[in-house]
Amino acid sequence: MLPDLADLLSDAHVVALPMRVRFRGITTREALVLRGPEGWTEFSPFVEYDDAEAAAWLRAAIDFGWTPHAPAASSVLVNATVPAVAPSAVEGLLARYPGCTTAKVKVAEPGTGIEDDVARVAEVRRVMGPDAAVRIDANGLWSVDQAVVALERLAPFDLQYAEQPCRTIAELAALRRRTAGLGVRIAADESVRKASDPLAVARAGAADVLVVKAQPLGGITAAQRVIAAAGLPCVVSSALDTSVGLGMGAFLAAAAMSPGYAAGLGTAAMFAGDVTTDPLLPTNGRIGVRRVDVAPSLLEQYTASPERTAWWRARVERVHALLADTSARE
Repeated sequence: MLPDLADLLSDAHVVALPMRVRFRGITTREALVLRGPEGWTEFSPFVEYDDAEAAAWLRAAIDFGWTPHAPAASSVLVNATVPAVAPSAVEGLLARYPGCTTAKVKVAEPGTGIEDDVARVAEVRRVMGPDAAVRIDANGLWSVDQAVVALERLAPFDLQYAEQPCRTIAELAALRRRTAGLGVRIAADESVRKASDPLAVARAGAADVLVVKAQPLGGITAAQRVIAAAGLPCVVSSALDTSVGLGMGAFLAAAAMSPGYAAGLGTAAMFAGDVTTDPLLPTNGRIGVRRVDVAPSLLEQYTASPERTAWWRARVERVHALLADTSARE
């Protein structure tokens, strides 16, 4: 069911949340939070995404705000997230994730090299100890040859998996064959959430693990279908959401994520502000599975400029029109 545009925008607020460190090239995360019959929900496709790609994110907002979802657990395990920072900053960053025994480390950051990545991962391993699970995420920025060299250098740190080391499914498949002896599993993220067919990477045998995100896949209901059909271990992760969007991810993780893995949903720790006075921050390595209520005072404090608010509302109007057209043709 597609709500009327007026219903979507009747209690919608655009916020600009400051981040503690640069991540994905940004220091401020813009998002639109809105209230449906089931509670607060979120629409926050990254600003560079076109309307067609953003349509899945609006479907996700509608699914969470207009459809009842029962929590399948009271909490879920989450990982710490380490951006592409200097080794000297690692210990302080990890302190924001109390109790987390898994860390995801960003690598292949433009302007840095493999020596920087090795030093960062080595420091994460040192701080967290030998029993922690350490993942890396290259966001598809390595060629196959670069990824082979990088994984040979990083494999001694006992990686749980390497997330999206290369951009295409064919490259992931080639890398998986060439590094089979290293014992590093390959995980797919962008090849799932940005693909017209999110199951293509699994059918191609190009990954050992799928990283799934509720908003880009169209919401909890749609993402559960992908997870059920994948036939691979799945890890639910954040799309750099506010705590409202993290709640959506937590419901998905509790219902459908593979056991033995930590979800990438501890990213509220990366923000210097949020839309709620009770954010979904990691405690004892976990976050709660619950809907988040926003605080009017924080909506006011972090409200986006009038120009950015108008941009986001116009974006919702356009994407809603796309969904309405799709519904009419179906």
